[in-house]
This record gives sequence, structure tokens and C-alpha cells, in this order.
Amino acid sequence: MLEELNRLEEEALKALETAEDEEALDQWYRAYLGRKGAVTRMVRSVGTLPKEERPAFGRRANEVKQALEAAYADRRETVRRMALARALEEGAVDVTLPGRPVVRGRLHPATRTLREIYAIFADMGFQVYRSRDVETDEYNFQLLNMPPHHPARDMWDTFYTTQEGVLLRTHTSPGQIHAMREFAPEPVRVILPGMCYRYEQITARSEIQFHQVEGLAVGRNITMTDLKGTLAEFARRMFGPERKMRFRCSHFPFTEPSVEVDIDCILCEGRGCPVCKHTGWLEILGAGMVHPVVLRNGGYDPDVYSGFAFGMGPERITMLKYGIQDIRYFWGNDLRFLEQF
Repeated sequence: MLEELNRLEEEALKALETAEDEEALDQWYRAYLGRKGAVTRMVRSVGTLPKEERPAFGRRANEVKQALEAAYADRRETVRRMALARALEEGAVDVTLPGRPVVRGRLHPATRTLREIYAIFADMGFQVYRSRDVETDEYNFQLLNMPPHHPARDMWDTFYTTQEGVLLRTHTSPGQIHAMREFAPEPVRVILPGMCYRYEQITARSEIQFHQVEGLAVGRNITMTDLKGTLAEFARRMFGPERKMRFRCSHFPFTEPSVEVDIDCILCEGRGCPVCKHTGWLEILGAGMVHPVVLRNGGYDPDVYSGFAFGMGPERITMLKYGIQDIRYFWGNDLRFLEQF
């Protein structure tokens, strides 16, 4: 029996040396040291030996079992290190390879349109003038020829604050007063970009916040002809020289006379489609000569100075240029939409 035990030990050690992974080690353990393993069966067979042989066999069986368990632990650690070395080798990074390119962001379509507007008017001598988003009732309405209870105030659904007389501006026109009071009595030629806020139902054509670009020119002998020439040049640069343009009479409390400016529909080339409501024309902005009351509130004598003003929505212009059907896309942060630009 001792010889058989020695042979079993030698056999187990040789088998252990061939185990190269966790699965092979588990199979080896079950075959020799498990509940039904060969060494376990040998230890349990000690009761079948003569009494005088049992002590020597028992001691030797325990020695073999302990030796195999120690060898198993060493081999398991060796296999673990071998597996780690293979993983490191397989996952090694070749530092000589070129690095992964960094994904670059891009400008929002509304920002692209805003910058295009800045460039066009900069070439015509207009400078960018920033004004505040939070305004007073005085600047947002009263100084623009809309006193309290004036019916024109119904054109804007205003966000009022808990502080009386303070609101989120409904248009960028209050910036006209700020600019005129800063530059008067010198001539002024500015555009006033910024965010506006109106308490409106969110639809495909309207949002509660949106960009607007106001334009203002004040000086001596400025006429409606200057306004038409300026806007015609803007439309040519923004939409292309082939676009047709028309002026329609309108009414704004802060300009007199007032007009709305249309271009022939970009999508249907003026033939009529659902976007232009089958008229063949698309409105791009409102404009007019600055009202004498507004000039006086800005610090200019209307008997000496005159001026024109205009206002446009960059998101609406972007929708026209790129055929975008829903203004809500601008605020959705959907990369499928943004990555097209």
C-alpha cells in the first residue's frame, strides 16, 4: 500500500505540472484531492489494513496529502501569474502607433447664423452692442412708445418677476435706448444680438426663449432709402443674390413708418408651398424709421436726427436657409440634428 501511495504521489505531481489554466487545476483537484479523489480514497482505505501497518500508512498518507495540497497552491499561483502575463502581453499598447484623434465639437446652427449676421453688418460699419436680458418695464415698453395699458403690449406675452416693474425682455429693442443714451448726440450704428423671452405655447414655430438681432442707425439725414439699401444688401449676402425681396407696410409702436420684409420662398422658389403658406414669400424681419418719441427718449433731437431700426430672429433665418421644419430642434440637444451642421 505504501508503494501504491508513493506511486500515486508521483503521478499527481507530474499531472499537476501540465495544468495550464484554472479549469485544468480544478479537474486535477477533483481527481486527486476531491471527495472522490484518488488520494482521498487511499486515506479512507486505512481501515482495511492490518493494525500494525495502519500507523505508518496513516502518517505517509497525511504527508502525501499535505505535499499535494502545497504543490497545488504553488501551481495555482504560477498559473495565475502566467495568465496575467498573457493578458498584459495581448493587451499591450504600441506606443509608436498614432493616437486616436480627439473628436472636435462644432458650432450650433444658431451660432453659425449669428456669426454670419455679425460679419455682414460689420462690413457695413455696424458694431455689436450687448444689452441686458433682465429689463425694466420702462425700457422694455414705455421708452419705446408703449405706455402702460397701451394695446401694443398685448403683442408680447411677458415674463414678469416678483419685483415690480422688472421683467425678462420680450425683444432686443430696449437695447436701442441703452445704445442711444450712451452715444448721443454722436451718430450710432449698432446691432444688438441677444436672447428674448416670451410666455408662449411651445410649437414647431415658437419657443419661450429665442435669439433676436436688433439693428439701429441714427444720424443726420438718414432716410427710408438707407434702410432699404441696408436690408437689401443683408438679404443678398445672407440668402444669395438671386433672392427677390419685397417690403410690406406694417405697424410697430417704436417705428414710423414701419415695414415687414419678405424674400421669395427658398424652398419652392416663389411658386407656393406649405412652408410659405402658398404665398411664395417668407417674412425675414420687421423694420422702420425710428419713431420721433423713441429718438427723443434716447437723447436725440428728432428735428435734427433721424434713424432706422430692424429686428430679426436668427433661428427663423436658420430654418429658412437649411429647411428646418421645427424650431424645437434648436433646444433639443439631439446630436443627430446638431451634427448635420
